[in-house]
Amino acid sequence: MHILVTGGAGFIGSNLVDLLLAEGHEVKVIDDLSTGRRSNLAHLEGSIEFHEGSILDVDLVSRIVEGTDLVFHLAAAVGVRNIIEAPLKSIRTNVDGTESVLDACVRHDTRVLLASTSEIYGKASKYPTSEDDDRVIGPTHVSRWSYSTSKALDEHLAFAYAAERGLRMSIVRYFNTYGPRLHENGYGSVVASMTAQALAGEPIVIHGDGKQTRCFGFVGDTIRGTYLAGTTEGALGQAFNIGTSTEISINELAERICRAAGSSSEISHISYDEAYGPGFEDPKRRVPDVTKAAEMLGWSPQVSLDEGLPITVEWWRNNNDHLVATR
Repeated sequence: MHILVTGGAGFIGSNLVDLLLAEGHEVKVIDDLSTGRRSNLAHLEGSIEFHEGSILDVDLVSRIVEGTDLVFHLAAAVGVRNIIEAPLKSIRTNVDGTESVLDACVRHDTRVLLASTSEIYGKASKYPTSEDDDRVIGPTHVSRWSYSTSKALDEHLAFAYAAERGLRMSIVRYFNTYGPRLHENGYGSVVASMTAQALAGEPIVIHGDGKQTRCFGFVGDTIRGTYLAGTTEGALGQAFNIGTSTEISINELAERICRAAGSSSEISHISYDEAYGPGFEDPKRRVPDVTKAAEMLGWSPQVSLDEGLPITVEWWRNNNDHLVATR
């Protein structure tokens, strides 16, 4: 197939591009390099068609989508600090940019996979959280929730385009993902920051008391779930949680990263107010129910945190000079 990956120079996107090429597909990428990096695709020079540009450029998106069989739409404003510091830009990128992609896919009769996020569940109190559970969102004056809302609106747009204009679409909701090519300035910033600090022998800084829990999935598992959701016929019109149900506190995550890095870094804590300013809210837990992905896609996570962290740390160690230069 001819496939387009928006945000294909990013952490998850570039790993997905590798998988698509390995599966024998022809691949195009569009990325504005705001959080993606050319170095993530340097090894693929001559093997892909790369377009540096924004998904907000309607004409460019339409030209690139034309002639493609499938679009993996991963381009988005990501990273908690980026969202908080530039909420208006983030909302426009996520909402207007997504509509640009979806509209082009309808006009050119192209199937699309929308990458969404566990953030849409907000402060959900049911665990594990399944795809049909209610969303519980904080107040609108807290900019942190603008990301959740914008990505939920992306999903509403996809379902609306499917219902009214026949768009062939499916959705994946990523829970925390880590692995090679993660970066402090984008997706996976928690593991990225801790890994950088551990390898530098600096204190590992945790926001809050560190008792908040998350479930961390390896990027190889994430992209495999993404590929299946984008290519399985029975996935059309559906949304899938993609993540692991193994829960770990942020304190324990820091300790495991230290062990993987052979680091003696101390662990310190700062308040959310110190890290992000007053009013910041962070869910105490995030745990996905991945039953639907297992039943409909035949997907389940394969790489444990104990297996994936050493791979991630080693990649970071080998790429340290470049990463420091782009921090």
